[in-house]
Amino acid sequence: MLGPVENHSLPRTAAFFDLDKTVIAKSSTLTFSKSFYQGGLINRRAVLRTAYAQFVFMAGGADHDQMERMRAYLSALCRGWNVQQVKEIVAETLHDLIDPIIYDEAASLIEEHHTAGRDVVIVSTSGAEVVEPIGELLGADRVVATRMVVGEDGCFTGEVEYYAYGPTKAEAVKELAASEGYDLARCYAYSDSATDVPMLEAVGHPHAVNPDRALRREALARSWPILDFHRPVRLKQRLPALSVPPRPALVAAAAIGAAAATAGLVWYASKRRTAVV
Repeated sequence: MLGPVENHSLPRTAAFFDLDKTVIAKSSTLTFSKSFYQGGLINRRAVLRTAYAQFVFMAGGADHDQMERMRAYLSALCRGWNVQQVKEIVAETLHDLIDPIIYDEAASLIEEHHTAGRDVVIVSTSGAEVVEPIGELLGADRVVATRMVVGEDGCFTGEVEYYAYGPTKAEAVKELAASEGYDLARCYAYSDSATDVPMLEAVGHPHAVNPDRALRREALARSWPILDFHRPVRLKQRLPALSVPPRPALVAAAAIGAAAATAGLVWYASKRRTAVV
């Protein structure tokens, strides 16, 4: 159960949500692989491999070392990709691809936190070109995501400006708390991955959602609530509950290109397959 409606004479509060497998049922970037292929950003072979990568991601995800190698790989891979083209592809296919995979339970929590007077912040390692529009779709107040440097030609340079992963997520949460006046002891956080333990530790009300094995162990050891989200639902089936226009999303940090992230998880899938959250 959530806490009572906020007393506005007290410091403000927020609910921080990881995105993939916490709010939506799949990887946000991998979900767009077919659209990226149709837009000429990836080839047919990559589309086939992303299907396997999506399976691997759903089965367990990547550990810290694999994520660090993936970051380096993505940086090189996305060099030269046109940012506007990625944004246009996401905008054109967002409702068809993301709307059906939003967890009903997560959408309900977002509504409840807003009703209680709390801001909702999406904090994701995925790219802003994907995360920002999803955050707007969900009615989130702010978005924190990963960001690549964009050159004067409007393309990714291959350099990482900000990587929203692990401890850096917690740092972003604390920076937002300082700038927005959030009382972290009264804030909430939700994630499926043990890599987000620093973010969960930063708030007074951490929750493990569909946790991987490591996070489940951590949650049990610390008596953190464990939530099971398993009902994806189209937002239009929930209207008018989510029909209120979202407040402007203030991006605390932004993103590695969505196309690059897709290919990066393909790389991870191949590494995991040869080696054998």
